[in-house]
Parts: sequence; structure tokens; C-alpha cells
Amino acid sequence: MKEYIAFDVHKHSTFIEREDAATGRTTHCRLKHSRGAIRNYLVSNPPAKGTAVAVEATGNWYWVVDEIEEAGCLPVLVHPQWAKALVRYTAKTDMRDAHGMNYLQRNRTLPTVWIAPAKVRDLRELARGRMFLTHQRTQLKNRIQAALARYGLQQRSYSDSFGKQARIEMQGLVEELPPHTRTVTKALLWQLDEVCSRIKELEKSMDQVIKQTPAMRRLMTLPGIGRILSVVIVLEIGDVARFATAPKLASYAGCTPRVKASGDKVRIGKLRSDVNRYLKWAFIEAANCVKLQLKVKPERHVSKLYTRIAKRKGHAKAVGAVARHLAEAAWYVLSRDEDYIEPALS
Repeated sequence: MKEYIAFDVHKHSTFIEREDAATGRTTHCRLKHSRGAIRNYLVSNPPAKGTAVAVEATGNWYWVVDEIEEAGCLPVLVHPQWAKALVRYTAKTDMRDAHGMNYLQRNRTLPTVWIAPAKVRDLRELARGRMFLTHQRTQLKNRIQAALARYGLQQRSYSDSFGKQARIEMQGLVEELPPHTRTVTKALLWQLDEVCSRIKELEKSMDQVIKQTPAMRRLMTLPGIGRILSVVIVLEIGDVARFATAPKLASYAGCTPRVKASGDKVRIGKLRSDVNRYLKWAFIEAANCVKLQLKVKPERHVSKLYTRIAKRKGHAKAVGAVARHLAEAAWYVLSRDEDYIEPALS
């Protein structure tokens, strides 16, 4: 008996709908979350072999997918935003959400998301955790410098405002702050040192457990991409064959702007946000590295691209354009298994 199965997953429970493909009859139940609950349910109520189980991509889908696979079923991860756009209900309930996924399965229009292997999902946490800590590091640095600026305390010009020599001077400036501001700033400096230490530990772990692959070496031939960014890009892309063209990878990475066109009016907006934000961060980071290397390598295509667009539209748009070029170049490098080649026309 063929059937359609949909899991509407929440934090503490999962609502399940099973629909008979022949009769359209549906059965419903709600499972309270505990390790093994999903697996035991599917083992005790086994569907036909090869039956897909639709699961909405929520924040806790990892373990649900793992248990579906352990039960011998085929998990299908659903893009929640696209699914809701295809199935519109006046009232939103768990039953209707689950029924909507089964409706899309029946019509073969279910918008699915690639499920990375469990090992890759675990390795991603190293790179994603490092990215989170680097954001914290930037926030701490900005807050410390803002505290000094509020009281007119300025450092001399350093290439790194938090380098060894700069920190010695900064410590003296911090002592000139008012007492309570000084206490908070010292605490932030301590926190900054802790975050930097944790980042180094994660980078060491990445070097130990993630061996450099041919794909990573290929990516490192792209401007602005080094060891860390190559790891992030490879783990987040997975199988590059998932993307039919270079623009599709650039879109997935959030490096293409929003376009609003009506009649003869076309408006190009900001870069999309409903994307793989880790991949977007990697290409934006690489584009910013290109900007920092402008004086060193002004002859490169990406340097000329940045300079040309920055003059007309500013830094943010120029970085976005370079990030898009790098994302599309990554597709060619990975799909053709060849090093990056400077475009003939700049």
C-alpha cells in the first residue's frame, strides 16, 4: 500500500499525517519528543518500502532525519518558505501544515532541500562555530574602540588595532577612561582574549580532522580564498552537481541581488537574505580580502571589478559583485576540476 507521510516538527512534539494514496484516507497522531520516539513509531507502523517521509526544515531536524533513516525510511527535507507559498491556508494549524506537505507530495511539487550526510553535518559545526565566534570578536572590538572614541582617546595608526604593539598602547588608554567605563572595557578585553583563544582552538581542530582535498586546493586558487574559507565552501556546497549552472550556485550562496521588474522599470535591490548564510559569509569575506589586497594586486580581474563598481555604487555593492564573481568561479573550478584562470576581459 503506497502512502504519503508528513512530519510537522516542533520543539517538543511532532504532528504526523499519513495519507493512503489510493483512497485518500488520512490518519493523524502527535508524538512527544524523546530520543528513539520517531524511530520506534516508524518501526512499529512501517510504511511501504521506499516511502518518502516529508520533514519541514526546522531548527531541530537533524535528529529527526537520523531516526527516519535508522528506521529504514527515506527522509525528504522540505523548504518551509517555498512550501507555504505553494499551499496557502486561511487558518494555520499543524494538521493543515502536514496535509499541505502531503498534498505537494501527491502533486510531485514538494520543494525539497539537500540533506548533507551526518558526518558532513557534524564537521560543518566546526566551521560554523568559528564563524559565530568571529562575529563575536568583531562586536567586542567595535565596542572597545567605541568606548575609547567616546572619550576622545585615539591610538596611533596601526595595521592591526589589536596587534601586540597596539594592545600595549590601548592598555594605557583604557586606564584614562572613567572608572565604570574602564571596568567594563577591561572585561571586554578579557572576553576578547578568550574568544580569540577559542577561535584558535577551533582552527587547530579543523586542521586536524579536515584534511585538505583536491576541491579545497582548487578553491584556494581563487582570489581571497584561503584554507579556512575553502573548508567552509566545500562543506556547505557538498556535491556541486546539485547546481546546474554557476548562477544557481551564486543564488544559493546569496550573492545575487533581488530584482523587481514591472513593465519597463527594473530595480536591482540588496543581496538576498533567505539563503545559505554560511556560504554567503564565506564569499563576502573573500571579497573583502580582495579589497584589502587592491594595492598589492591591482592587475587582477577582481581588483578591477571592485574598483570600477566602487566608484559608481560604493563599497557594499562592489563587494557584492566580487562575491558573485567568486561564487560563479567556484562552480566552474569545482565542476571542471581545474584551477581558477583570470578572465581574458577585465
